[in-house]
Amino acid sequence: MGDRVTPQQSVEILRAKFLKQALERGAAPRLLPPGSALSWNQTESLETRAQYLEQLFQSLPDGLSIIGDGQCVQSVNDAFKRMFGYDDWELLGQPLDSLVVPPERLAEAHWMTECVERGECITLETQRRCKDGTLLDVSVSCAPLMVGGKKVASYAIYRDISEHKQAEALSSALYRVAEKTSSAHDLQQFFAAIHGIVDELMYARNFYIALQDPETQLLSFPYFVDEEDAAPAPRKLGRGLTEYVLRTGEPLLASPEVFNQLVKRGEVDLIGAPSLDWMGVPLKVGTHTFGALVVQSYSKNFRFRERDREILTFVSRQMASAIELKRNEQALRRSEARYRSLVQSAVYGIYRSTLESKFLDVNPALIVMLGYSSAEEVLALDPRQDVFVNEGEQARLIEEFRRAGRMDGVEVRWKRKDGSAITVRISGSAVSSEDEPADVLEAIVEDVTERRALEDQFRQAQKMEAVGRLAGGIAHDFNNLLMVICGYTEVMLEQLSADHPLQDKVRAVQQASDRATTLTRQLLAFSRKQLLELKIVDVNTIVKDMERLLRPLIGENVELTTSLAKTIGCARADAGQLEQVIMNLVVNAKDAMPSGGRIVIQTSNVTVDDSYRGEHTFIHPGDYVMISVSDTGLGMDKDTQSRIFEPFFTTKEKGKGTGLGLSTVYGIIKQSGGYIFVQSEIGRGTTFTIYLPSVEGPKESTGAAPDWRSAAGGSETVLLVEDEESVRQLVRDTLEAKGYQVIEAENGHAGLAAAEAHSGKIDLVITDVVMPAMGGHELAKRLKEARPAIKVLYLSGYTEDAIVDQGSGENSKAFLQKPFTLQNLARKVREVLGA
Repeated sequence: MGDRVTPQQSVEILRAKFLKQALERGAAPRLLPPGSALSWNQTESLETRAQYLEQLFQSLPDGLSIIGDGQCVQSVNDAFKRMFGYDDWELLGQPLDSLVVPPERLAEAHWMTECVERGECITLETQRRCKDGTLLDVSVSCAPLMVGGKKVASYAIYRDISEHKQAEALSSALYRVAEKTSSAHDLQQFFAAIHGIVDELMYARNFYIALQDPETQLLSFPYFVDEEDAAPAPRKLGRGLTEYVLRTGEPLLASPEVFNQLVKRGEVDLIGAPSLDWMGVPLKVGTHTFGALVVQSYSKNFRFRERDREILTFVSRQMASAIELKRNEQALRRSEARYRSLVQSAVYGIYRSTLESKFLDVNPALIVMLGYSSAEEVLALDPRQDVFVNEGEQARLIEEFRRAGRMDGVEVRWKRKDGSAITVRISGSAVSSEDEPADVLEAIVEDVTERRALEDQFRQAQKMEAVGRLAGGIAHDFNNLLMVICGYTEVMLEQLSADHPLQDKVRAVQQASDRATTLTRQLLAFSRKQLLELKIVDVNTIVKDMERLLRPLIGENVELTTSLAKTIGCARADAGQLEQVIMNLVVNAKDAMPSGGRIVIQTSNVTVDDSYRGEHTFIHPGDYVMISVSDTGLGMDKDTQSRIFEPFFTTKEKGKGTGLGLSTVYGIIKQSGGYIFVQSEIGRGTTFTIYLPSVEGPKESTGAAPDWRSAAGGSETVLLVEDEESVRQLVRDTLEAKGYQVIEAENGHAGLAAAEAHSGKIDLVITDVVMPAMGGHELAKRLKEARPAIKVLYLSGYTEDAIVDQGSGENSKAFLQKPFTLQNLARKVREVLGA
């Protein structure tokens, strides 16, 4: 609570008030206004009045000076001395302008003196200099003092308005910080603007901003202006003054004395050039400090005060929010740029669309996927007519989204600009943004056309492989049965006289078994398990030789032409089987043209690379000899083409075909290491294209005709190893009838045991190739280790390991494919023993 005001004190206050008003008006001071109820006590002396006036003069809160002739100071009050830091002896009799007027304000002071000399009263806001050299914002009121109508002196009242000015400057600074937050394009521009604002509030020639990266924990200096030091590189947190402010989160005014104390306590180290005053304040949002705002001075003429620290702290609080906002904006722009770059360079199509699939935004990959050259073309498309192959798929896509709220790998068919169809897989969801309507979708599109084609081809290959294994297994077992039937039929025919009544019946059985043998060989060809005699052949020569046989076969209403390459590479193939391939394809082509037409056989050299492979991506790159058979027949649909190579599949009428012709072709080509493809359209004919790997080397003879003369017997010892008992018995009887000594065994291990138990010479081992536990090749290898001179004859319904190749090291005479005739068996045994 304040002191109680007495009536006497009230009078004194009123007198001081009227004295001040009189001085401000420039009129002669009167202690009471005219007509006032208060009056002077007439008994009071002039000395008493002088004391009153002196007390009032000294008690004024504003600085007051009386200036006489020559602008010298005649009197000042206590407030003036406190305001400018002078004592009486330093002021009295001295020119006022030389004491408190800064050099740059002397012209202003001269103008004020001239105004007062003319009797004018002047009031203005300006700056005056204190004794310590600092500048003070003041409001100055000057007027002459009149006595008897004459000017005898002048006075000047100084009111300290520095706090008011600072408040205005701070308010302006905050406004400008907010303005620069919005207008600055990047942080560097923003930091430079902040430097200019701080420089207006205090000495800030040396100014920097330090920021700590939350991820790397490095301290960087994105803005650094200093008279002595260059901008430091980002560094790990150390023990500098900047790090001290970051650690404590408190402002620091480090004079030399404060800095030395911090060094002694081990809290800071000197980093960079030593400054006279270092002042730093934290940049923090809430309780999180992420940087520091620093000014420093190297000159004793510019020292920082606590007031400067308060101002800088106040500014830093506003700056921290602005810097955080700018950093977030910059991070957002970088993130947007990264994601934009990611979307623009993605190999997958990315788009935004309405629920009805109307494109709103597309990336370059989607434009290329649809075959267009610009985004504008794609954005103008009508999805129902221009994008979806099937309108029902668009409805299904919309329904899927409405049901699940998103799309996960939904496959649909789209149309490209050129009209071709592609299969795409779409995944996406609704845009989760308040700025977007709820029916806007964002989706990623993958073109899976080639992948689906590969999968279809792989499934077809798997199916063909499975069917081939089944057919090969059946043919192998059936061959063993046919071996017994054919063998004993041959025995019966030899023993029956020509006029025996059973002669015709037995021959009918033999004919039926021969037909069954042909069927099993076709099945083995499809399953790629028949015996091929692979040699280097000239494809053109084979086609030319076949042309003479084919013309009578196809009829007069079908035109057959050939277009053969002048120079053609060689292929490794079985010439006889390749002739069968061409024969089957030409016969099929003829059957597809009941009203006649044209068949063209072509050959050429082809180099297959990525650009040539097209949809047949599983064909290995390289050089190939190509054979194609084209017709102008009825053609086939896609479903028929997918099954065309399956055994027993046929499009002919019942009884007109076995369905094994093309399956045989497929097996022979695949077993020869080649590829066969079919292209066909309903009403536009069919083309079968064969690719056989091109090889280097001289052409080889296709072999001599077999010797059909009756085979002689012998007396050598033969080890017979066959797991099928009926076949083993038939072969044993045949060999024994020819005079051979036969040791038999039912499998590989039994064969080894029988060989070890026989002390005499074994001239020949006849073994089945495929047997349980130990196969024929392994058995022969182990027998040769013990008996190097032993010879080997292999028997099999099929074997993937017994393909006869001139470079394989196997003797082509050492193999018999089941079913075989007993004459062929006897002849082959004699050939192997005599080799």
